[in-house]
Amino acid sequence: MKHWKRSLLSLIISAGMLVSAAPAWAAPQQMALKVNNQNVEFTMNVPIVDQGTTMVPLRTTLEAMNVKLTGVQDGNISVVINGKKITLKSKTKQINGVTYAPIRIVGEAAGYEVRWDQKSRTVLLLSKSVKEGARGFMWEVKNNGNTVYLVGSIHIADDSFYPLRSAFEEAFAEADYLGVEIDISKAADKEQQQLIMNKGTYQDGTTLKDHVSKDTYAKLGEILKQYEMQPNALDAFKPWVVETTISSLKSMAAGYKAEAGIDLYFIQKAIERKLPVLELESYQSQLSMFDGFSKELQEKNLKSTLDNFDTLDDSVGQLTDMWKSGNDQLLLEFTNSMAVDPEYNKAMLIDRNLGMADKIDGYLKSDKKAEYFIVVGAGHYLGEHGVIKLLEDKGYAVVRK
Repeated sequence: MKHWKRSLLSLIISAGMLVSAAPAWAAPQQMALKVNNQNVEFTMNVPIVDQGTTMVPLRTTLEAMNVKLTGVQDGNISVVINGKKITLKSKTKQINGVTYAPIRIVGEAAGYEVRWDQKSRTVLLLSKSVKEGARGFMWEVKNNGNTVYLVGSIHIADDSFYPLRSAFEEAFAEADYLGVEIDISKAADKEQQQLIMNKGTYQDGTTLKDHVSKDTYAKLGEILKQYEMQPNALDAFKPWVVETTISSLKSMAAGYKAEAGIDLYFIQKAIERKLPVLELESYQSQLSMFDGFSKELQEKNLKSTLDNFDTLDDSVGQLTDMWKSGNDQLLLEFTNSMAVDPEYNKAMLIDRNLGMADKIDGYLKSDKKAEYFIVVGAGHYLGEHGVIKLLEDKGYAVVRK
């Protein structure tokens, strides 16, 4: 664990600085559908894109996937998959008397990987390999007729993370709500961008050079030049913004990106399903936390990133391998390693975990009898001050899934 750099902690703890692309919207259009390279024959009704969501004739598509449809009512699709009864909560649409549903929701719940072939304008449903997808981190809590799934996210990823193992998709398919730290699909909104500028830049006429040592500033300039940027390109920003930016440059160079992160993956699916998205925190609270770090801690974190820049991609690889294997012991060791800096540990984990646990407690005590799919950084769950321990202290039984 000593090789994991503090500069990467935000990848499994905080999503606030990650900017994502908004989902594309297109006019309705016709297309083809294949299940394991076999064309699905439709009569009059064919797949369409409706307000950005690919919709397919439900009954015909399910039959092609060898899934039995037992009923559709108020957006609840009841099916039998491999002998197991599942209710998919999804928007449906009637077209010429035929029920349409989003292909990703029904396809992934049935154990297929959903792809789009632009050249042939074909939706491809491919059976996932016999080998189960990445294990990741997920727990289940039940109370008062409510079920809460606790999913540990990593905020950057690549295509190798997908498809996720079926337990994730099945739990999400039945969810009534998605809960996240913050809705990062809104990161590009003017309001959020202005908030970052207000919090992350100097407003008093000074620059980064006035707030860090000459050595730190010189190292930053050398790294920026490696990316064909001017040495003073980040002068307007505070050390905590510069640290995140530098880490992101290295992560992207290694092929990882926020657009593939676990939380954004489910946010995009929630948008497709028109599923309510609950925020356990806010942009204001996350950015205020970073901005509230002492001057000494901000430079310490930035210096650590710069000093270890050449090995950051190896550290990211260790982090992603930990997530894929769902290694609880490594995650716990990682979480405990943060305790070496009391200021950092209190702000990043202890205080935030209390707030998250209180929100989840409220969901479990609700009279809604609903299912909540909660996705926050994996680093928030384990340890003496972790969300799981806090929930157990409140009397809940938390089960690893």
